[in-house]
Amino acid sequence: MTAVDQLAALAQNTRLEIIKLLANAGPAGLPAGEIGLRLDVLPSTLSFHLAQLAHSGLLRARHQGRSIIYSADFKNMDELLGFLTRTFCDSASECAMLAPDKAVCRHTLNDAKPRSQAQAKSLRPALTGL
Repeated sequence: MTAVDQLAALAQNTRLEIIKLLANAGPAGLPAGEIGLRLDVLPSTLSFHLAQLAHSGLLRARHQGRSIIYSADFKNMDELLGFLTRTFCDSASECAMLAPDKAVCRHTLNDAKPRSQAQAKSLRPALTGL
């Protein structure tokens, strides 16, 4: 999927709330029913939005018994953030220095290589507001 597809998937309030909830849930994710309950979304509506996000590559689905567990795809989210950083920050700006090749989702912060520990710590509060 392209960045345009991913941004289009996020350009809808319910889908944005779903991805925020799943990002904060971490790699463990949440069952579809729990997502619906927390966001007060009907099952048929939720199914449509989850399919759109899965198609965009921003979330993953796995079967666990009779449930489907959804989780944010942090690798693809990182790539989208990296694309946005490279596209909209000039090379001399501070935001370009924070994520030159890798984005910095809090669940992949150990894999990212920020320029300093202070930069990594400064990113954590901003990332919890996804």
